[in-house]
Amino acid sequence: MTSANAGGAPRAVPPAPTPRKSVTGTRTSMAVLFLLPALVLLGALVLYPIGYSLFRSFFDDSGDFTAFGNYETLFTDDSIRTAIKNNAVWVVVAPTVATALGLIFAVLTERVRWGTAFKLVIFMPMAISMLAAGIIFRLVYESDPDRGVANAVAVSVHDTFAESSAFPQAHPSMKSPLKNASGGAFITREPVRVGAPVVLPLVGVAPDTMPDGAKPAKPAQADPDQVTGTAWQDFTRGKGRGEVNAPDTAELGYDGIKIEAVRDGEVVASTTAGADGTFALPKEADGAQLRFPASNFREPYNGVEWLGPTLITPAIIGSYLWMWAGFAMVLIAAGLASVPRELLEAARVDGANEWQVFRRVTVPLLAPVLAVVLVTLMINVLKIFDLVFVIPPGSSKDEANVLAVQLYNSAFLDKDSGVASAIAMLLFLLVIPVMLFNIRRMRREAKR
Repeated sequence: MTSANAGGAPRAVPPAPTPRKSVTGTRTSMAVLFLLPALVLLGALVLYPIGYSLFRSFFDDSGDFTAFGNYETLFTDDSIRTAIKNNAVWVVVAPTVATALGLIFAVLTERVRWGTAFKLVIFMPMAISMLAAGIIFRLVYESDPDRGVANAVAVSVHDTFAESSAFPQAHPSMKSPLKNASGGAFITREPVRVGAPVVLPLVGVAPDTMPDGAKPAKPAQADPDQVTGTAWQDFTRGKGRGEVNAPDTAELGYDGIKIEAVRDGEVVASTTAGADGTFALPKEADGAQLRFPASNFREPYNGVEWLGPTLITPAIIGSYLWMWAGFAMVLIAAGLASVPRELLEAARVDGANEWQVFRRVTVPLLAPVLAVVLVTLMINVLKIFDLVFVIPPGSSKDEANVLAVQLYNSAFLDKDSGVASAIAMLLFLLVIPVMLFNIRRMRREAKR
């Protein structure tokens, strides 16, 4: 193509440039193309359920519009209010204690030779599902000390310092020379004298619960310098067998039972019965009354009612800590490995002790890792379900209730999808502040 210039000579005109595609636009299109499957799944599995739950929360179980009626139910229904209260306890206690335990374990395992093995043992519960852990701890918290590990330990520790009685059900018969005293004790009706054997019969102890060392009871021998007597189980099986208030060869002595001589409200002498029930007290007991102190009849300690209404939530939190303290320990240990050792050594050189190094150097340097662990566990406990669903017995399920379990009950047991949707939205709203905090923290970390 040509054109004329000012002098009339022809001049070539360059062709128009071919339009070029925007590199930025191409990259955007490719990014959207690759993200499209994920966006479709996100919309189908997350956005649509959230939107539908919000919509459904304004209708009752029969489909009638109730506006905010379901949200009012959240704060007026006793079961849901208990669930909200328990969720608040979970969010405050469980993540804090799990993070603290993880920090302690991570710091201590750095100082021992077998730290790796210890970390493996602590982290191992993470390999167990929450459902399986719930079944395990349902057995651990059994009230029977012969079956439940927790109560077996509690009973062992208790009996080490305060041994249980072997005669918790013992009591005098109607014709016994003993009578009731204050505090569950039993005392003779008349004072005793030296040289005159005393009989202290009791009933009410099953033969199979008598002490292993108990032997057939026998009458005590008179002693002019002592008060002697026999304490035994005054009962023989079979009608008309045995003599009342007299030892029989088929009856067993109260081996180890304590006897006190009391005068004017003060104990002047005491002793314990032998295997055959016989005992002897010094001259000081002359003219006193003999008493079985209440400690002889103390009910055996059977441990703690872990699964009762009072302790059920702390007990379940304990099972959660057993699982998730290892998770916190591993993350914190990874952060601890990146802490510059020069800073720790410099603090020690400046005269700081180990506690000051830990509190003023180690913990501030681990603050970002601790925040990650804490936030992760807070989100995790907001939706806690398996442990609370499995561990509590029927009598304690209401006291252990949390929002996730209440959502399940409302949706599938009560068939009230409106209240269930309102609970789901409440859980969503509770998670949002934690997520926003986490996003802000991640942005601050990215700017450093």
